[in-house]
Amino acid sequence: MATKPYASDAHHMRAALALARRGLGNAWPNPAVGCVLVAPPEAGGRVVGRGWTQPGGRPHAETEALRRAGAQAPGATAYLSLEPCCHHGETPPCAEALIAAGISRAVIAIEDPDPRVAGAGISDLEAAGIEVVMGICGDEARIVNEGYILRETAKRPLITLKLASSLDGRIATGDGDSRWITHPPARAAAHALRASYDAVVVGSGTALADDPKLTCRLPGLEERSPLRIVFDGRLRLPLDRHLVVEARRFPTWLVTIAGNAAERTRIYRDAGLDFIEAPAVDGSPDLACAVREFANRGLTRVLVEGGGILAASFLRSGLVDRVAWFRAPSMIGGDGVPAAGPLGIERIGDAPRFVRTLLAGIEPDVVEHYRRET
Repeated sequence: MATKPYASDAHHMRAALALARRGLGNAWPNPAVGCVLVAPPEAGGRVVGRGWTQPGGRPHAETEALRRAGAQAPGATAYLSLEPCCHHGETPPCAEALIAAGISRAVIAIEDPDPRVAGAGISDLEAAGIEVVMGICGDEARIVNEGYILRETAKRPLITLKLASSLDGRIATGDGDSRWITHPPARAAAHALRASYDAVVVGSGTALADDPKLTCRLPGLEERSPLRIVFDGRLRLPLDRHLVVEARRFPTWLVTIAGNAAERTRIYRDAGLDFIEAPAVDGSPDLACAVREFANRGLTRVLVEGGGILAASFLRSGLVDRVAWFRAPSMIGGDGVPAAGPLGIERIGDAPRFVRTLLAGIEPDVVEHYRRET
């Protein structure tokens, strides 16, 4: 039976959520979960174990916390940012592990939307006589795992559109020069953002013009580089570009239309690239189909970085959940390349709308984060 929360529950849950965030971009196909184990008051009430989902989704947060707690786990309260799993897969159920460890109480932020769990993990804990408190910091937990929740409920990952532009919303000059609009501190922040996403996406135009690496080039975070995805309907990407040459080191997918020449496809596969083939819509891969396949392959968080045509496609499709906009204190003018291509909007009321959640200075630039208005 669920019980009332303690005054300290929110404090420990926020610590569990901070641990969960460590796994963002690194835990897929599993959710990024945090777990904190706290000894009962009679044993000092101190934290005895911490854990978060490890790279590739295993070990789970609960397993890590229990391992660190060892003999101090019996009688503890477990603070979980997500309901513990209860199904048998490649690892034993975490609900069973918590029960076997002898915890006395579980404080859980949100229920797991996975239909294999969806309340069953909570029921297992209660059936074992463990007190359960639900909903502590639930809104925060939903934001942390919004991508996982979307994958389970809407069959698509969270999509964030990342833009770096001048004050007037231009991402390049009319001649295509775009390096560098923002300054080193903002570019470092953008690399840190990449590290928190499962995959980063560009269109073939950006891949051709900029020859990007799409890796995380911050000291100590190189191994947190996301999966790289290129929308390239006609396989125009030259074989000497970073996205091809480094595909065996940094996994890369090409989203293309079905029916490309088999020999051309084989060359890319031999270089280490994987393929998503989607039906053609106006000569380009069907976006909705590709995004569904992202989810089918386990992605939970996808960062769309460019260029303007691809950004417009995601906006027109209603697939942009968040925007991260880095702005430099410069003006390029109307002959520059816009951050988003044509959206076909005739009335202001039909424009996609977002709510700003962050405005911060990264001198001399600024960054704004937005969430889609619901």
